[in-house]
Amino acid sequence: MNWVRGCWWFAKVVALGVVPGAGLALSGCGMPGAPMPPTLNLAVPVADLAATRAGDQVSLAWTMPRKNTDKLLLKGNLQVVVCRREGPAAPCAAAGDLQLAPEAAGAFTETLPSALSGGAPRELSYFVEVRNRSGRSAGLSNAAVVLAGEAPGSVTGLEAEVRKEGVVLHWNPVPQEAAPTAIRLHRKLMTPTPMKKDSAQKGPLAPPPEQPVQTLLVAVSGESGRSPDRALDKDIRFGETYEYRAQRVARVKMEGQTLELDGQLSEPVQVGALDVFPPAVPAGLVTVAIAAENGAEPAIDLSWQPDTEADLAGYIVYRRAAGGDWQRISPAQPVVGPAFHDAHVQAGQTYSYAVTAIDEGGHESGRSDEAEETVPGP
Repeated sequence: MNWVRGCWWFAKVVALGVVPGAGLALSGCGMPGAPMPPTLNLAVPVADLAATRAGDQVSLAWTMPRKNTDKLLLKGNLQVVVCRREGPAAPCAAAGDLQLAPEAAGAFTETLPSALSGGAPRELSYFVEVRNRSGRSAGLSNAAVVLAGEAPGSVTGLEAEVRKEGVVLHWNPVPQEAAPTAIRLHRKLMTPTPMKKDSAQKGPLAPPPEQPVQTLLVAVSGESGRSPDRALDKDIRFGETYEYRAQRVARVKMEGQTLELDGQLSEPVQVGALDVFPPAVPAGLVTVAIAAENGAEPAIDLSWQPDTEADLAGYIVYRRAAGGDWQRISPAQPVVGPAFHDAHVQAGQTYSYAVTAIDEGGHESGRSDEAEETVPGP
């Protein structure tokens, strides 16, 4: 009698009560349990789908799932179907499909058909669906909403100019018959500096690394009610090169929330933010004469308000006698603090003083207002 027949015979004997107390022994008889259903291998639905629209182009981004609904790792490329739905009751119309690996960064771009790129603004929801080899899925992704409808016109004539206070951007104004729109500026750092492991710029006082891509929204003017045609980007760093693009943004209120309908991005414009600007002219120059007393030589003390610019190297002091020419009297190296002691004066003489500021790049400001002082006689 083989093992299976023996197990069956033993179970029958126990059922008839021939072998009392043998119930526990039956559990080791190896009787097969209920068969396990095969896995369907359905990928977990995408949960981070995001959508943006610029002009008539809609771009999607998401992360592919790593596991299936049975918490097993997915293998091989997966079919991804992209669809869009206009309104809550409409069917999800196919927009495209692609093949992607598990955990890959998903991306999809389409040009809206004319039926969706015109007319009044309205919600347009995008979804992605990850299917297995049998064409089955665990459901649609989260909805990523953009606005269908006619997008604002493009920004034209974008120009950039570097000034001491930042980069000034201006563009052609919107025609008066067009609806007012905000402007979104996109700035890209073209000269990123790699971080060095042994860099001295460490610690809590070190400047934070500059973000390679930043955006700035310039709102419609509340006073004129017109679209802006210029902006100042003060958040730049001299020595870097930046690229700017601009687009018009219509802000639409719909079902209690504000959605944005973005126009096409403008042509890019690049600008090198070179610091060729001198520091501010020093202000508040004051002079005080010191008479010759107790064997000490006469002198004149100068002081002025400090300059707070980050790249300041120091100050240069100039002096002239009555009717004479200006001469530099401070050392070759700039004076660090906002004060100077002139010990090379003569009693009874009158002197005029002026101060300039100079930065680390060697750019010198104009001279301050003059301050005149007469050294007391003996």
